[in-house]
Amino acid sequence: MCMSIFSALVKADKPGHAAPAPPAGFSRLTCSEAEHAVSGNLCRCTGYRPIVDACKSFAADVDLEDLGLNSFWKKAADDRADVGKLPQYSAGSVCTFPEFLKAEIKSNIGKLPEHSAGSVSDDGWYHPRSIQELDNLFDANWFDETAVKIVASNTGAGVYKEQDLYEKYVDIKGIPELLVIDRSSKGVEIGAAVSISKAIEVFSDGTTPVFRKIAGHLGKVASPFVRNTATIGGNLIMAQRLRFPSDIATLLLAAAATVTIHTASKTVCLSLEEFLEQPPFDAKTILLSIFVPDWGSDSVIFETSRAAPRPFGNAVSYVNSAFLARTSGDAASGDLIIQEICLAFGAYGGVAIRARNVEEFLKGKSVSAPVVLEAVQLLKEVIRPSQDTTHPEYRVSLAVAFLFSLLSSLGKDLIEPRKAITNGSTESSPEVATDNLPIRSRQELIFSEKYKPIGKPITKAGSELQASGEAVYVDDIPAPKDCLYGAFIYGTHPHAHIKGFNFKPSLAAQKVITVISAKDIPVGGKNIGTSYPMLGDEALFGDPVSEFAGQTVGIVIAETQKYAYMAAKQAVIEYSTENLEPPILTIEDAIKHNSYFHTPPYLAPQPVGDFDKGMSEADHKILSGEVKLESQYYFYMETNTALAIPDEDNCITVYSSTQTPEITQNVIADLLGVPYHNVRVITRRVGGGFGGKAQKGCPVACACALAAFKLRRPVRMYLDLKTDMIMAGGRHPMKVKYSVGFKSDGTLTALHVDLGINAGISPDVSPMLPGFIFSSLKKYNWGALAFDVKLCKTNVSSRSAMRGPGEVQGSFIAEAIIEHVASVLAADTNAVRRKNLHSFDSLTAFYGKAAGDAATYSLVDLFDKLTTSPEYRSRAAEVERFNGGSKWKKRGISCVPITFQVTLRPSPGKVSILNDGSIVVEVGGVEIGQGLYTKVKQMTAFGLAELDADGVLLDKVRVIQADSLSMVQGGFTGGSTTSEVSCQAVLESCAALVERLKPIKESIEANSGAPAPWSALIAQATMESVNLSAHAYWTPDPAFVKYLNYGAGVSEVEIDVLTGATTILRSDLLYDCGHSLNPAVDLGQVEGAFVQGVGFFTSEEYASNSDGLVINDGTWTYKIPTVDTIPRQLNVEFINSAREKRRVLSSKASGEPPLLMAASVHCAMREAIRAARREFSAESPLTFQMDVPATMADVKELCGLDVVERHLHTLLSKAS
Repeated sequence: MCMSIFSALVKADKPGHAAPAPPAGFSRLTCSEAEHAVSGNLCRCTGYRPIVDACKSFAADVDLEDLGLNSFWKKAADDRADVGKLPQYSAGSVCTFPEFLKAEIKSNIGKLPEHSAGSVSDDGWYHPRSIQELDNLFDANWFDETAVKIVASNTGAGVYKEQDLYEKYVDIKGIPELLVIDRSSKGVEIGAAVSISKAIEVFSDGTTPVFRKIAGHLGKVASPFVRNTATIGGNLIMAQRLRFPSDIATLLLAAAATVTIHTASKTVCLSLEEFLEQPPFDAKTILLSIFVPDWGSDSVIFETSRAAPRPFGNAVSYVNSAFLARTSGDAASGDLIIQEICLAFGAYGGVAIRARNVEEFLKGKSVSAPVVLEAVQLLKEVIRPSQDTTHPEYRVSLAVAFLFSLLSSLGKDLIEPRKAITNGSTESSPEVATDNLPIRSRQELIFSEKYKPIGKPITKAGSELQASGEAVYVDDIPAPKDCLYGAFIYGTHPHAHIKGFNFKPSLAAQKVITVISAKDIPVGGKNIGTSYPMLGDEALFGDPVSEFAGQTVGIVIAETQKYAYMAAKQAVIEYSTENLEPPILTIEDAIKHNSYFHTPPYLAPQPVGDFDKGMSEADHKILSGEVKLESQYYFYMETNTALAIPDEDNCITVYSSTQTPEITQNVIADLLGVPYHNVRVITRRVGGGFGGKAQKGCPVACACALAAFKLRRPVRMYLDLKTDMIMAGGRHPMKVKYSVGFKSDGTLTALHVDLGINAGISPDVSPMLPGFIFSSLKKYNWGALAFDVKLCKTNVSSRSAMRGPGEVQGSFIAEAIIEHVASVLAADTNAVRRKNLHSFDSLTAFYGKAAGDAATYSLVDLFDKLTTSPEYRSRAAEVERFNGGSKWKKRGISCVPITFQVTLRPSPGKVSILNDGSIVVEVGGVEIGQGLYTKVKQMTAFGLAELDADGVLLDKVRVIQADSLSMVQGGFTGGSTTSEVSCQAVLESCAALVERLKPIKESIEANSGAPAPWSALIAQATMESVNLSAHAYWTPDPAFVKYLNYGAGVSEVEIDVLTGATTILRSDLLYDCGHSLNPAVDLGQVEGAFVQGVGFFTSEEYASNSDGLVINDGTWTYKIPTVDTIPRQLNVEFINSAREKRRVLSSKASGEPPLLMAASVHCAMREAIRAARREFSAESPLTFQMDVPATMADVKELCGLDVVERHLHTLLSKAS
């Protein structure tokens, strides 16, 4: 992201930028450009808001009051933001690549030799400088297109992953003919090796609307940094050879572009349509240039459209289109007559095509409802998505919507006058222009002075190292001498015998040193890859049966990570299903075959009240409600990784990116058959976890340890994203059926839930899930609550803990039921929610001791503060007015309360003071980006504050890496309470040190008559041989092991009825954070969790094939939120509930609970969809099942795939 914003700053400061000269210390960059600059970057931790704020702080048009930085700058109500507090930006300060890094790279790879085109290259790279030199390379006897790759920027490798190693590469971007840019009165010729960004500049300079529209659309292809490198020609070649879903091909097809290709030493000119329709070209056919004619401006209409999960780009289109038309006016009627038209469509499963039958039909006609309806029917005959294309009906409906949008602009009376609202604007509600609507935010935090520096928003420890790239993660540790690299070979069939495997003949296969398998497990060891105490184990290897697609069969060991990756892809596994039952893949399959895991009684949730009695008291009953929730992948930025180094006496040290060093140590020892003290697991920091590096991190560490133990050489492994996604498991899918009784006034009387949970092949943490689910579902007073839970054992990768495991599903299930009840009663949903929020008495009945004291129950106040405010009521009324005046865009607003129960657990801590007065701290928890070490530093300074006369302790504290042999009983990092229990252990350690040092301090002060300096105190303690290290193992009060967290969130959304796209206009989050240990850290947790929840509820499709193998296995198909999909306005407010001395300094958890508030987005989407269903069909039921996630395709389907046809039929019926 630093590179992205820096590139945008450099571009903005170039001569010719449209913005005026900026104020001193700022750039010409605009806020909109800053947001676009990082639109292609992914972040799973922050929720983007602080990143966007930092980027916008450079912009000349920034409103400093809108930056979240102000939450921490302001000390009083009248203390406004001061420009001087921002670092000054200087346009002349251009960063350069550090010389020491250049030297290091050269020392590692040597100086690259210069090569002529025909010479044999030692490094395998060729750089022809002319077409003739390229032809010479093609004619060389060594040229084999299976072993040689032609590249310009090679960004296509991000989509079509290389399956084997290439012996040689030919880089063609230095050939002049491929870099030509020629403007003339006839049009523009662009070389095939010209970057997309450069092409945007060229077309933006054009004087015709066609060129400008092309430039605008190109700005949504890929992401800024990809466009800076990727070429126009590369995109088109992939479309021709590989049926790549190209936007560029569709645009240029509609604009009547032609291409020049070079093949067999001759040059040929083709229309783009001819080019695309040819059989796939071989590697020796080179695209030279593209010519786009100048269509002028007179009577030419050129429109482009795309529907994709991300408005700014960085996502492939479901469908794209481009339309070019010439029109003339009919003097008699005043109608526009279509003289000629080109309709191009693409990205629906094949190459871009022209809808020629529709074009012929429309020529010479004026646009009317009957004409458009006939055109739509003809288009449906043409747009036929290929068999393996997802959401085929949705894609057809998009093509229809795009055609309708174009023709509506050419005809009269296609849109009723009352509904003629551009992009959904009304007098009092502005148009939503998602490309330019800036992100705004407001944070209202409370800083406590009582426990300084606890409660202060100090900077996250290590943030400078992370931002500069100097922070060392596991894969950054320099490779030890003789280090080897591993990669998993995993099965692709579930429940099949592994008869053996070998490798395809390939260059990668030749790089294999050995393959580690189950037979290499030492005597006394066992086939174990992960375990959870008392719940069960999971095997490292599928031996002799691969139980699920994605299970490890073997581990390739090679000299480099790339060799290992590539070789693993070449593995061919021989399967047999003889004498095996068919695999069980779904919840339905498991129920049919009674395939379940047992939930121990001590983990099972307990029913509340008498369900039958509650149902008998109900005025109304819903007996067959249903909702489904799919899985979600963790998508941490650092995938699972490990480095294992063998040591003497059968000992081994493993550096692992794990949330559970202790469990990882135990599992490795069990695998190797050695005592636990032979295994040392070290974790300094983890690049995001969310639960995915707890149990799911163990197999990688085990694989490295086993290979290193056998080969007696260091072995490391860094999973590529695809492998990590296939093996990680992710969040638990669920299927829910419910029966609920309720009174006519909305009071709930009874609820029964039939819950099916897909746990996967092993228990993992799944037996805990039912308790988590119902703890969050119980946020409402159901009267009586009963349930039947089936924990399904299936032949898929075991599901594991993911941020808010079970709680996010349970909270949403409650909302789905409440909305169903409100819909049946035709009542306001918020009124039903409010009526059924707990009194303190009912809260205690449902939660027991976790309810705490009445003074700490803040949920009702939070909900009322949001829903009864004049602003909320005004916004709700405005939504109604908007929906009454907008046909094709609808809005919804919803407020969701949340209750989240957390559990405190024992945790160790150790504080040691060194001779110079510096302090080193160890805790059981791991820093995974959540700010644990920051809070621990603050707590250490607070705990020793009684001894600190200088006020300097905070800067003297260093929290060091987790080490399973140094800090035993470290437990795991998760459950949202690791920070507070670690802090409590540190506080107790500090108390022991204070007790030892306080007499010495008093003695020094008595003798000197002045406060004892810290350095003098420690020097004297050292002389007196005082133990300056203290260890504590904190255990919670048995009467206060659990407590409840409360919050409420309001979200307002706008949906596009024609495409299903959702824009989150605004989200307001109100969270009871107790007395925050660090408001800045907790704010980051709240925002990051909420945005991760937005992904779960809206965009993250976790798809598998018929064998249960994950197929949405990379950034190309799996879409987490980005800058352009988060709320346009995100406001967060913390409240401090009553003090509770049994919590750590009255603080509360912040890591997981806020994720549940993202359900407010889903609920608001339901309201908007309901408005659309009212608009387009009186027959469409207003009560409907809306599962998770609700993607663009789902939204469109719920609004109606045929809304255009319905609208046109309505117009026809009115006309008749």
